[in-house]
Amino acid sequence: MSATIIEQATPRLHRSELAVPGTNPAFFEKAAQSNVDCIFLDLEDSIAPDEKETARKNVVEALNDIDWGNKTMLVRINGLDTQYMYKDVIDVVENCPRLDMLLIPKVGVPADVYTLDTLVTQIEIAKKREKKMGFEVLIETALGMANVEAIAQSSKRLEAMSFGVADYAASTRARTTVIGGAHPEYGVLTDKNEDDSPRDFHWNDMWHFAQARMVVACRAYGLRPIDGPFGDFSDPDAYVAAAKRAAILGYEGKWAIHPSQIDLANDVFSPSDKEVTHAKRILEAMEQAAKEGKGAVSLDGRLIDVASIKMAENLIEKAKTIGMA
Repeated sequence: MSATIIEQATPRLHRSELAVPGTNPAFFEKAAQSNVDCIFLDLEDSIAPDEKETARKNVVEALNDIDWGNKTMLVRINGLDTQYMYKDVIDVVENCPRLDMLLIPKVGVPADVYTLDTLVTQIEIAKKREKKMGFEVLIETALGMANVEAIAQSSKRLEAMSFGVADYAASTRARTTVIGGAHPEYGVLTDKNEDDSPRDFHWNDMWHFAQARMVVACRAYGLRPIDGPFGDFSDPDAYVAAAKRAAILGYEGKWAIHPSQIDLANDVFSPSDKEVTHAKRILEAMEQAAKEGKGAVSLDGRLIDVASIKMAENLIEKAKTIGMA
């Protein structure tokens, strides 16, 4: 381990994050009663310009009037380049003690986060706010991805990063019009066959580099990496496939833009009973190895060592948070 110790973000269960437009109060109660871990009430992209004030008013009322249980509650504010942002922050932070976090869109440089941190700090002091506000930032531009490591270190309030695939695709001018998922033309062709028989074409994941870079930045600096939206909510199989790719990379959870995606995300980002049992066996085997003065041992024909302990502990800790262990 490095001698540099990184403080970990406030621990929260973050397998699923549901987007709820601020202009649809009818959805608020349903969201509160759902199985989702986190909810963000949206004031940004899903809200038309002439409905911004109405959405803000709805969100403030909802945060104060509805029983959200133990869910982590966020508000996605408008971007720093808009005239709506400062009122979003002032109104919701001053008037919503239940609010846990702000979701900051299109963060491009550390100074963006610093600006919000300064404003929120002033509000907390002035209003004597007891609960310290956390931040989740959206990495959804080429500029944000280019500065993702610096952004990850920009504020003690920062807890999580989400990968905003749609705006990221627009920012990088990717040749796609879908939100997340694969593209049929992004792949590799096998070499020519001597008999000129048809060659195989293997699809690749066009978002892998961005997701991998972001997850490394998050894990290096103690943040939760969250995968963003998948637009085709009529295709649960593709959603699950995208979620599994993110989970294998190390992501903590994924957005749900439709209630039908909540349980899918919760399932993918929860360890299975089999995985929990195996993790416990690893810890038991390593405990026995330590008693025998060994640094490594085999289990089921596979080498396990000190690194295996950490991986097993991470999995069991997640299971305990969910209530599985």
